[in-house]
Amino acid sequence: MYNKVEICGINTAKLPVLSEERKKELLKIIRTGSKHQSESARDEMINGNLRLVLSVVQRFNGRGENPDDLFQVGCIGLIKAIDNFNADKDVCFSTYGVPMIIGEIRRYLRDYNPIRVSRSLRDTAYHAMNVKEQFTVQNNREPTVEEIANILGTPKENVIIALEAIIEPISIYEPVFSDDNDTIYVIDQLSDFNSSENWINEIAFKEAVNSLDEREKSIFMMRFFKGKTQTEVAEEIGISQAQVSRLEKNALSKIRHEIQ
Repeated sequence: MYNKVEICGINTAKLPVLSEERKKELLKIIRTGSKHQSESARDEMINGNLRLVLSVVQRFNGRGENPDDLFQVGCIGLIKAIDNFNADKDVCFSTYGVPMIIGEIRRYLRDYNPIRVSRSLRDTAYHAMNVKEQFTVQNNREPTVEEIANILGTPKENVIIALEAIIEPISIYEPVFSDDNDTIYVIDQLSDFNSSENWINEIAFKEAVNSLDEREKSIFMMRFFKGKTQTEVAEEIGISQAQVSRLEKNALSKIRHEIQ
């Protein structure tokens, strides 16, 4: 369903793609243009970033949710990102927009989560999510758990427990990585964990991943844990596909070296 040509009556094959330069121009017009110019630029900015919403929606594949509903909710997140993005900061719009779209979809899924969560946990989680959204708007980056806890005046452990309590469950058959026809599912990562050898290998692997620098680690996680293509990663972090390929190879080489 996520790969169909139409979603919410929109032909995804014909969605426009804006350059970063054009996005900056539109954002400037939205802020400083006349009412007519601002509305026109806003419409073009929304339509030019619907592919970004679609790419985020695809991350939630396999959860039994209606893609049209998620797409509409994602568009709300996109509009919030456009209205709150600070174009003066040296940050690509997608870097700011993607977390806003994801947050809006997760909020929707959380509100319709079939698993009952205590009111106190849910309230803490709501406050934490609001703090996260406001912090992201003001600083063009997501806050750490410690920063959220400090703003709320509550222990970090409470924030972690509350946020984890509202995360929607996923299927053990949900794909976590796909390369051509070779797909790895959650269930593939659940087998044989009682083996001491596997535990040792897992620890070695985690240490190897932690040895990567932040950009390499981010690319590695998006490529091999979120199943993104190099093109999608490049668009999200604002670099070329060739740079993503080079950094990915460096990361894999470092991990192999650390494990050996």
